Amino acid sequence: MDLLNTLVDKGLRRELPTREEALAVLATSDDELLDVVAAAGKVRRQWFGRRVKLNYLVNLKSGLCPEDCSYCSQRLGSKAEILKYTWLKPDDASKAAAAGVAGGAKRVCLVASGRGPTDKDVDRVSETISAIKDQNEGVEVCACLGLLSDGQAERLRTAGADAYNHNLNTSEATYGDICTTHDFSDRVSTVQQAQAAGMSACSGLIAGMGESDADLVDVVFALRELDPDSVPVNFLIPFEGTPLAKEWNLTPQRALRILAMVRFVCPDVEVRLAGGREVHLRSMQPLALHLVNSIFLGDYLTSEGQAGKDDLAMIADAGFEVEGTDTTTLPEHRTDAEPRTEAEHGVDGAAQPAAEAPAATVAAPPADETRRDLVAVRRRGAGTDLPPNA
Repeated sequence: MDLLNTLVDKGLRRELPTREEALAVLATSDDELLDVVAAAGKVRRQWFGRRVKLNYLVNLKSGLCPEDCSYCSQRLGSKAEILKYTWLKPDDASKAAAAGVAGGAKRVCLVASGRGPTDKDVDRVSETISAIKDQNEGVEVCACLGLLSDGQAERLRTAGADAYNHNLNTSEATYGDICTTHDFSDRVSTVQQAQAAGMSACSGLIAGMGESDADLVDVVFALRELDPDSVPVNFLIPFEGTPLAKEWNLTPQRALRILAMVRFVCPDVEVRLAGGREVHLRSMQPLALHLVNSIFLGDYLTSEGQAGKDDLAMIADAGFEVEGTDTTTLPEHRTDAEPRTEAEHGVDGAAQPAAEAPAATVAAPPADETRRDLVAVRRRGAGTDLPPNA
């Protein structure tokens, strides 16, 4: 298939595909799916071998958010029956993180609901970072606290934060459809602040919210332009009690095509299989390891994930290995922090948006075939008296 040969060649050279090529990946048929996975897998192995980085989420503050992001169970007005609690104490957060590290996690992601942290919140998180690093040698810490104010990124970096996560989620053109309390440019600005402070940027997307193929390509190209080190790919978890509860638009095949497209556009970046993988990929999760080089271990913020031991067994059974703390995740050319050349970005790096391109229509599964039983609200770990899943 000429398209796939071209995309592999470009991926091995770190050259950006055209938007038309990215759209074509999403438009491939189920009969071509294994060819697509195999092609993207060549690019993944070129830059990351067969290593899988494990990340572990600790929800420092759950629910009670003033923002109205339609996809989120913690949003303003959410009726989802999730855990709600205010800030964990640093020692409690450190104990939760230790469970993930013991399970093999190399990075701990500290997340708090809300528009953004106050200066007092930054102090609190700084104490938590110190506690985690004191008790877990070699662990990376990523903070995800919402929109940052002046100076907060620098303070987090000084406190020991290695990375900052703030996802773009969807295309700029459709961002107003999922959130009205902040806009796309606010998210871009926060990612740039984190980068300017010397933190590794982590920024990704959510698929399955009713977006078009063009929207998916637009947000992934926007991410490529921002050049984060990590790109988490989330698949919408349709929580009952949220505006998107009925958005069941994904099939395992569709999810794999999205992951392959992200890998072709971001060949040498840590592509992370994130929230919703169990719900939408289901038994096809092992195939996704040929596309991504990073996953979350265990549970997510407000939903339960696959058992940690099953994650580890899946990685081993698929012929991959867990990345150790003594290994640098990113290829050497990225850790050198050299500016990208025009050739590396590709001639189409600043091309016109793909919104005008025809988008493939993906029918949602019939209502009686959706797996609502796989959306399980988290009732263990942080904020509870039960041990975490790690």
